[in-house]
Amino acid sequence: MQRITASTVWSVTAIALVAGAATLSSHVTPSAPAADADVAGAPVATGRIAGAAQAATSAAAAVAKSTAAVTTSAAEAVAAVAAKSPAVPPAIRAATAFAVTSDKELRQRIKWVPVRWGGEKTKTLDDESRLLLAAAAAERAGLDEVGLSFEDVYGVIDAETSWVPRKGKGRNGVTSHGLAQFEPRTAKGYGLKNPSDPVQAVFAAALYMKDGAEWAADKVAHLPLTPEQRAAKIREGVSVYYNLSIRGRNKWDGLNTAQLPVETQRHIRNVRAGAEKASDLAEEILS
Repeated sequence: MQRITASTVWSVTAIALVAGAATLSSHVTPSAPAADADVAGAPVATGRIAGAAQAATSAAAAVAKSTAAVTTSAAEAVAAVAAKSPAVPPAIRAATAFAVTSDKELRQRIKWVPVRWGGEKTKTLDDESRLLLAAAAAERAGLDEVGLSFEDVYGVIDAETSWVPRKGKGRNGVTSHGLAQFEPRTAKGYGLKNPSDPVQAVFAAALYMKDGAEWAADKVAHLPLTPEQRAAKIREGVSVYYNLSIRGRNKWDGLNTAQLPVETQRHIRNVRAGAEKASDLAEEILS
């Protein structure tokens, strides 16, 4: 395996869905989704929601004190955007709709629907299941700590596979697997035992994205950017990190995106579009 203009809509909906947290392609052959498998780690936590909401409010207020301030923190950058946004629906609505207390509950709530892909019948998650899984993965990985959100998770999976589990092959010729398109070596590094299992795969993708956001924040730390621009560059960097090899990604400096491979530029656009789709779906479901 080898995003992204920040928008006020992304930030607002992220706050609504994760209780106020100031958080932040391959075209391949289809394969049938795998059966459920055990996922390492503690049950999906809901106790962090209240703390995240408080942290979001504090961070947004701090950044909003000075519109001229330059921040290098991903979370602060997104919080600054959120601070300028209009009021959002009560966070408790989102917490009730998407929060889960265990992996078992998450799997029970996931629903598959038939779809045709590449001329063949297969299965994909329905819209609410996609949001549920993306939100659980973002919460488990602590993506709010790096300025990312469930929308970013949704966008990456949408860009990778359009939420249809399958096999693919990257520019390096290595086969990738599952919803998140992990290569075997990367999967092993993130403790992903079964890339074809949707819960395992999306949870691992969220962890990978968190590393990507931290890497991107370091890469653009020296640039004189507004909070909105910094949040956008960090999301852009997540795509670079996710889509390219170590050698390829290290060529990115935050300013030369137009010189990146066309596939990576497409990934950035597709992740952005997927995140916007997640925002629209969440608003529709919660309305």
